[in-house]
Amino acid sequence: MSMKVFLGVMIPFLGTSLGAACVLFMKNELKDNVKRALTGFAGGVMVAASIWSLIAPAIEQSEHLGKLSFLPAFIGFWIGILFLLLLDSVIPHLHVNTGETEGIKAKFKRTTMMVLAVTLHNIPEGMAVGVVYAGYMSGNNTITMGGALALAIGIAIQNFPEGAIVSMPLCAEGKNKARAFIDGILTGAVEPIGALITILFAGLMIPTMPYLLSFAAGAMMYVVVEELIPEMAEGEHSNIGVLMFSAGFTLMMVLDVALG
Repeated sequence: MSMKVFLGVMIPFLGTSLGAACVLFMKNELKDNVKRALTGFAGGVMVAASIWSLIAPAIEQSEHLGKLSFLPAFIGFWIGILFLLLLDSVIPHLHVNTGETEGIKAKFKRTTMMVLAVTLHNIPEGMAVGVVYAGYMSGNNTITMGGALALAIGIAIQNFPEGAIVSMPLCAEGKNKARAFIDGILTGAVEPIGALITILFAGLMIPTMPYLLSFAAGAMMYVVVEELIPEMAEGEHSNIGVLMFSAGFTLMMVLDVALG
């Protein structure tokens, strides 16, 4: 693995870490409108990344199938959805703004369950970065270094607010700032780990690349629809979530075209 690929894989983790560091400098918990804005922005980035960086290349790589070129993307997407549904049903976790736990019943602390929720959210993002870099390393002409870098930067940008969204509520729940900062970083550590594991296995399964790309897209879309969209719309009616969703979508689209 080249140094460029390794650094690219670490970019999203850097975004999470910088966001988590906000807890060290900010005194108050994020206001609801700010949370909705940041969550909407993250959702927009993830949807655009799923389309431009994952599904589109998956279909391009299957052009030899003619009118059935959509099939690998279709199959991979649904496997990704079902995989995240399985994880969501098994891993015990608690979303920041709710009091109801999900997954298998476990006697974990509330803060631990909150960390697990964000970690679960970050798994598909790490896989997405990993599979795109694996595609680039395989010499696939539909994936460029610029395109892989655009995805890594886009996810890092939306990871910045996510790091703040998880670390600051942990502090509000009673953890000291240093511990909340560390826990925020740990939620993002799954991304480079997941990316590196995906690169390792994807390199052994080059013919399945369209399925892997769309698998990551499906997993990311599950997170957006199941978690981010409800969070950006909850509480008093506001359009800020929709506007920031649109901003995140167009930013990721610009990055993918400009760098790809």
